Amino acid sequence: MVSLADFDAQLSKLVKWRRDFHAHPELSFDVERTAGLVAERLKQMSVDDVVTGVGRTGVVGVIRGNSTQSNRVVGLRADMDALPMQEQTNLPHASKTEGKMHACGHDGHTVMLLGAAQYLAANRDFDGTVILIFQPAEEADGGGLAMVKDGLMERFGIQRVFALHNAPQLPVGHFATCPNGVMGSADLFEVNITGKGCHAAFPHQGIDPAIAVGQIIQGFQTIVSRSIASSTQHVVTITQIHMGTADNIVAETAQIRGTVRSLSRTARLAGKQRMFEICKGVSEMTGAEVHLSYMDDVPVTHNDPEQTQVALRAAATVVEPSAINGNRMPSMGAEDFAYMLEERPGAFMFMGNGETAALHNQDYDFNDDAIPYGCAYFVSLVQNELATQS
Repeated sequence: MVSLADFDAQLSKLVKWRRDFHAHPELSFDVERTAGLVAERLKQMSVDDVVTGVGRTGVVGVIRGNSTQSNRVVGLRADMDALPMQEQTNLPHASKTEGKMHACGHDGHTVMLLGAAQYLAANRDFDGTVILIFQPAEEADGGGLAMVKDGLMERFGIQRVFALHNAPQLPVGHFATCPNGVMGSADLFEVNITGKGCHAAFPHQGIDPAIAVGQIIQGFQTIVSRSIASSTQHVVTITQIHMGTADNIVAETAQIRGTVRSLSRTARLAGKQRMFEICKGVSEMTGAEVHLSYMDDVPVTHNDPEQTQVALRAAATVVEPSAINGNRMPSMGAEDFAYMLEERPGAFMFMGNGETAALHNQDYDFNDDAIPYGCAYFVSLVQNELATQS
């Protein structure tokens, strides 16, 4: 079985690769340099097949075991894109591109999967096929969805799929996840209200959209507890209100914008329906025209309970049981690996990044000490689940 020591010899190379990716961040689907280097390195490792342009700029590698009689196929995913932020770390390998930085550790995720690929390509004592998925546009624009729509699962015969993400403040060498909803869905909404403008001294002569705004906000905040059980992890957050141009004018129009997060697929649908009902009721009560635009975005990142245990067993091969938390508190943040988990059962794992700055922070940097743990975790998943049948 794999051990952390198996990556000692290649660690300096992996760190060099990681810091090079960090110094040259790319956004969304525009990851040509990163994807090109990934494809080139996979080919140098003698990976069986390397396919580029999946989901526009994604890269997929295929490694077949010494035996494929079982026909088992496991997918391992890493994300490649950076964020539109100005780095402030002043590190030697800091971003060389103005306004772009790897502030979420995708440079580390990419290198850990490359490290696992190198090991697996050289050690094929497993029965089945490993699909290496290097995804663009996780931070925005739905790269995971683009790869799924491009036939990722069907083209490569993926049966189960796994991913990991670094977690600042979780000690290096620790793993954490949970079954079912591990990260929330993320939807957006916009409510446009049209009333009738008039002089503020004579509001009865118009239709004041401010009244509708207040009632909609109050109504939305009753969804959790009155329409959805208060124990359900679901939240509706108003983030923008736009209305009016002067102190003595009742505005003609108003706009409300915000986000809905949920860890329940059922609550997500029920909450959406209730928002439309509230808007319709407020319109009838106030006389204002109320139009709700609801944008379904990233779904719930839903860990299959059985595959969550698979992931925990893989982590237990790498570290002591005391360093593993199988009941991590779910996060209301979103992760578009969710699209892949909607297509195939699998699990999303968090891995310790140590005492570093928070994700999406201008002072963040991936912790290179975590690289061997991620490599070993990916390899362990393969060795456990594609073990040669005696």
